[in-house]
Order: sequence, then C-alpha cells, then structure tokens
Amino acid sequence: MQELTHYINGAHVKGTSGRFSDIYNPATGEVQAKCPLASAAELDSAVQHALAAQPAWAATNPQRRARVLMAFVGLLNRDMDKLAEALSREHGKTLPDAAGDVQRGLEVVEYCIGAPELLKGDYTDSAGPGIDMYSMRQALGVTAGITPFNFPAMIPMWMFAPAIACGNAFILKPSERDPSVPLMLAELMEEAGLPKGILQVVNGDKEAVDAILHHDVSQSVGFVGSTPIAEYIYGTGCANGKRVQCFGGAKNHMIIMPDADMDQAADALVGAGYGAAGERCMAISVAVAVGNDTADRLLAKLVPKVEALKVGPYTSGNDVDYGPVVTAAAKANIGRLVQTGIDQGAKLVVDGRNFNLQGYEDGFFVGPHLFDNVTKDMDIYKQEIFGPVLSTMRVNDYEEALRLAMDHEYGNGTAIYTRDGDTARDFASRINIGMVGINVPIPVPLAYHTFGGWKKSMFGDLNQHGPDAFKFYTRTKTITSRWPSGIKEGGEFSIPLME
Repeated sequence: MQELTHYINGAHVKGTSGRFSDIYNPATGEVQAKCPLASAAELDSAVQHALAAQPAWAATNPQRRARVLMAFVGLLNRDMDKLAEALSREHGKTLPDAAGDVQRGLEVVEYCIGAPELLKGDYTDSAGPGIDMYSMRQALGVTAGITPFNFPAMIPMWMFAPAIACGNAFILKPSERDPSVPLMLAELMEEAGLPKGILQVVNGDKEAVDAILHHDVSQSVGFVGSTPIAEYIYGTGCANGKRVQCFGGAKNHMIIMPDADMDQAADALVGAGYGAAGERCMAISVAVAVGNDTADRLLAKLVPKVEALKVGPYTSGNDVDYGPVVTAAAKANIGRLVQTGIDQGAKLVVDGRNFNLQGYEDGFFVGPHLFDNVTKDMDIYKQEIFGPVLSTMRVNDYEEALRLAMDHEYGNGTAIYTRDGDTARDFASRINIGMVGINVPIPVPLAYHTFGGWKKSMFGDLNQHGPDAFKFYTRTKTITSRWPSGIKEGGEFSIPLME
C-alpha cells in the first residue's frame, strides 16, 4: 500500500499524526494509497519554513520570479501525459479531461509570467509643491489555499501561481481524495527554480484547515468547494483578520429559446451536463426550455445523445465520455437525489440507475440520468447533485425562465441559447450570475479575465486569477515624499580664490 507524504521545505515528509485517509481507485472501488492527515503542529512546521523563505523571495525582482514560472510552463508541457494519468488514476476523469484540467491551470501560470507589468505602481510628480506621490504593490507574506477534488491541478495553480508571482510563500492544502498531482506540481516548481519553502503541500482534513484559519502567520486563504464549508472558512478566516476568497456550490441554468439551434443546444447540454460525470462547479445541471414545443424538440435531440454516452474507466481509451464519480458516498448521494426526483413527480426520461460495467462492478460508476417536468420545489432542482444528472424544466416565456435563474440561491454560471441578439443582450445585462455564456455552455473565463460567481456561490470581493488575483495577493502602499533643499553644486575643479 503506497503511503503518500507532505511536501515541506523542498522534501517529501512522512506524516507524523498517525491519521490517514484512504485514496480510492474510483473505477474499481479499491483503496490504492493512504494520505496522511496533518496535525496542527505539522501545519505549523510548513508555515515556519515558508515564513523563513518568503522575505528573500519577495526581494527577488518580479522578472526573475516570472522566469521560474516560464520554466514551470515548459515542465508542465513536458510532463502533461504523466500528470494527466496520475490525475485520472485518483479522480477517475478521462485522460483528455485530465489533460484539460492541467492545461487550464497552465494558462493561468502563463498569464502570471506578466507579473512585472501587473505589479507596477503609480507615480504622480509634483502632487504638491516639491511633493511626489507613488504607490507600490507588496507581497502579503505567507498565503494559503484549500482546494477541491474535482480539479486537483487547475485550481491549485489558479491560487499558487499568482500568489508566488507576487512574492508570497504558499501553503497548499489539497483534497485528501486526490493529492498526488499537487505533490507533483510542487516538485516541478522547484525543478523550475523556485526556492525551497515557497510552495509547500500539507495534506489534511478539518484539523489542517482550522490550523490554517487560526494561524497568526498566514495572511490570506483561498477556498473552492461546497457552500456550507465556504461560509465557514470565510467567516472564520475574516474573524481572524485574514484576506479570504471562497467559492461555493452551483446550480447552473441553461435557457433554450424557441429560436435556438436545437442540435447545438443538445450537444452543448450533453457535454456540459455529463462531462467529468457532472463533477464540475460550472456544469449545466438545469435545462430551461421556453415553451412546450421547444422542450419537445430539445428532448427529441437530447435523449438519443444521452443514451449513447460511453461510461468507463480512463484506461478504456480516449473515446470514453466520462468516468466514475469520486467516492462511494458521492454515488450513494446521487442515487438518493435521483430517487427524490422520482418520488416528487419528475419524469425520468433516461434512467441510469441500473448501470453496471462488467469487470468494474465495485467501481463508483453512475449511469446518465435525464429528467423532464422538473419543478422548482423539487430537491433535484434546489440542491447541487454533482453527478451525471440533467433536469429539464418547462416554462411559458423568457421572463419566467429568467426568474428561475435569478431566484435560485446559487449564481455561479449560466447560459442562453438563442439566435436573437436582443434577447441575449437583455439576458447578459439583467442576470444576477457571475459568469454568462451566450451560445456557450460552460462560460469559464480565460486566464486574463477573472473567475467568480455571485450570491451563495462566492464569498469575498475579488475573483480568482486575472487582474483580481494580483490585487488579492498584494497590499498597496502609498508614499508621499518631499525633500529639503540640499547641496546641488557638486565638485569644485577651479583654484579657490579669496574674495
């Protein structure tokens, strides 16, 4: 049985708490490794090493720091297949999807290479008589991030790349369900030239999380996960005087107007609803069809596509559409919610409850489910399922569809499919949701914009990556300077004479 480690001060360090969690192979249901769960003392050790290393890193000019990230990008490209395989082995997502996980993190690293430009301050000459005024952006010190199981490469890089580019040290507490890739990323960062102690990986559970939140050295905390935990981390972190950004759950609606291209809409829903087994915070889990005719036409296109989805382990090849969910508990919860949908009156159009994969009977596979006639009072509508379940709702008009998305407590992402520019423009303007797609099903912004939801999908005032990240991971210092008159004559080169 493989026993994983922490990564502290440039070395793999065995856990000393005596506590471990199991890392499963989601395809077989077998335990494949043990993950150490850090004590508060182990977390403190990582923080102290980070504290010692950070001042010299902050004093390194931004261009030299950016060169480390440039080298890191090259190493990510070199090891892309290796990273994707390790990710798939613990998470279960397909190899192309795993490579995409790494790639979207890599793109944020590429953006952070521009740190010298992004960290420049402002200067005002002669703000007053003989007075100049200027600002500088300086590192916070030791920062931390708590990241989820569903993107074990992307989201750590979304956090540590800008933090480190700004001159901070970073403590990463990845998900204990799939920590191997974060450990590999730390190794690659040091191979790229990062000094020891600047990026540390500490595996753990709530004890490690609380140790981060209550540690008097850590200056900021980033989190991605469920809304209840996001609320807890945000409240506790703020109460302890830290900068905190927390991203929670989602229930993303896609509105299909009568004039939409139904082939495009159906393809989009299949990819966005069932990709990665629905384990994405930007997955589309609710299709809102405007008009019964629209719903009928959509389902006629959608049902055969859903029924044709290929579910299997990542080892079955690149033509697999999605793999297992991450744990047996996740599988059980999805099954429970599907049953509530049936009990509460929704029509199960595609029934994946009896899905069974020969040779992988103990794996955490969930067949695709498609509901019709879902209403807003049903649990499958109100709760985040985080599985391959798509709910179709029927509404009478655009305003009713808009209200559904606006009234839901989550506000991460949304999309509309239409050929009408006026409708699309109105939707983009009025919707109270952070990321909006117009004929784009998963509107995750590219690295040079920012990622963030509204309502109960986000706690904090700054988004992830893009310009917001450089604001989050630095403090602004403003200097007002005035100099008294001094000697301006310089050297004397003539023979001094008596007057």
